[in-house]
Amino acid sequence: MNSLSIHQGYVSPLSTRYASKDMQYLFSDQHKFSTWRQLWIWLAQAERSLGLDISEEQIVEMKAHMEDVNFKAAADEERLTRHDVMAHVHVFAKQCPKAAPIIHLGATSCYVGDNTDLLILRAALDMLLPRVATVIYCLKEFAMKYKDQPTLGYTHLQPAQLTTVGKRACLWIQDLLMDERALRRCRDDLRFRGVKGTTGTQASFLQLFNGDGTKVKQLDMLVTKLAGFTKTYPVTGQTYSRKVDVEIMAALASLGTSIHKMCSDIRILASNKELEEPFETTQIGSSAMPYKRNPMRSERCCSLARHLVSLYMNAANTHCTQWLERTLDDSANRRLTLSEGFLAADAALLTLLNVSQGLVVYPKVIERHIGAELPFMSAENIIMAMVKKGEDRQECHEKIRVLSQEAAAQVKQHGKDNDLVQRVRNDSYFKPILNELDKILDARTFTGRASSQVEEFINEEVDCILERYRETINNIQSVQLNI
Repeated sequence: MNSLSIHQGYVSPLSTRYASKDMQYLFSDQHKFSTWRQLWIWLAQAERSLGLDISEEQIVEMKAHMEDVNFKAAADEERLTRHDVMAHVHVFAKQCPKAAPIIHLGATSCYVGDNTDLLILRAALDMLLPRVATVIYCLKEFAMKYKDQPTLGYTHLQPAQLTTVGKRACLWIQDLLMDERALRRCRDDLRFRGVKGTTGTQASFLQLFNGDGTKVKQLDMLVTKLAGFTKTYPVTGQTYSRKVDVEIMAALASLGTSIHKMCSDIRILASNKELEEPFETTQIGSSAMPYKRNPMRSERCCSLARHLVSLYMNAANTHCTQWLERTLDDSANRRLTLSEGFLAADAALLTLLNVSQGLVVYPKVIERHIGAELPFMSAENIIMAMVKKGEDRQECHEKIRVLSQEAAAQVKQHGKDNDLVQRVRNDSYFKPILNELDKILDARTFTGRASSQVEEFINEEVDCILERYRETINNIQSVQLNI
């Protein structure tokens, strides 16, 4: 392929722009097909150990050619056979003439196809889980730093009671903790397909071992242990149940919803100039408006997350339409769905980690926004303070109502600042509490237990999960995005 032709055919932006090289390698042809060869080696080793006529020389020959896959020869062979597994069997056999008679002995295509997928899924989950934990750790540090910083809470996207910046971050962390749990469960529940034969009955292996079912079971477990698994799926059709893919893609899609929600929040706060994602000194926000600081990282996360969420239905529909022991209409769909699911999740998490490591808070802007809304929110506190001084609750309520309406008119009709507090100060009715008014209006008294909730949540729910990933967290490095 010449240098121009690279740019004349479709390549996925997940590879060229977003996903890590490590995740890309897991779903590469090199890794896939060398894993097929590894599975053929494990099968031969296990069959030999149980008495089949397979020599050590044949196994050594296969090991010598495990990595040097002749992709062109395999593609040429597949054009003739219209069968990807047999194409690779033939090419591997040509490279290993002594081992040729025993390659793929007793196996069906799904022995290499499905077991390889399970090995890749396990490795991909192992890669994602520490990334999730690292994001949680960065957000934990952020939450603790800003646990006492009052900020406007919003319901219906309208100003509501105050919360703190750190408490809001804990909402993001809690979602990600649920994602970590779901992904870890997928990883812990994952099993090996093993050696099950054409329709899952192990009939071909029973023939190889002359009806000795005990040896067939031993073969299944030997190959499973060589692959690093402790359990197989006890029953399969030709494939492992595509319900496994559904569970994994559901966990990935759920992760996507968490990422989208968090980054949508960041984008809203950035539009209010209260919080920003990292912005590099040479970064350009707009080709037309040089002053802009667009939240492009958070926007990228949302974009990737939406794609990730959409992939779940592919896995669900594929499981729905697997007839009886298996139909091949899963194949093309799974080639796209599983790889794109993990690559998109990987890309979104890397970008999210970059964001989480560099979030910038602007307390003065937050204070100004609080100042515009707090006078209305303080009405109930003012009423309670007046009642404590012996005033009538209903009379005080009416006084505050009238002053609030007047102040609101100044804000809405004339575009002026909220002057309710000044109106209260100027009204002699409120003289009994004027010396307490600053304390009553202290924003920190409106945040409830937010600060304590942050500390309790971190101590009781977060730290115990992060302990699982202590080595990863101790070696956190700053994430730099290529694009």
